[in-house]
Amino acid sequence: MTSVTTRVRVAKDGTLTGRVPAGVPAGEHEAIIRVENGRRLFDVTRLPTIDLGPWPADIGLRREDMYGDDGR
Repeated sequence: MTSVTTRVRVAKDGTLTGRVPAGVPAGEHEAIIRVENGRRLFDVTRLPTIDLGPWPADIGLRREDMYGDDGR
């Protein structure tokens, strides 16, 4: 038995569409569908992270440092 986790879309007419990962053979399969309560459209914890290291010690983040003397 292979366990596949994917997102599917159910249309108003009850049609189910989705994609399976590579390696799942074409053909008819028996599947178990679990519908979770609540809508999670976006999971922040799944975003990639990029570590750019520490900020420079002499970085100036004041408005005057970024825009000059006229404040624009």
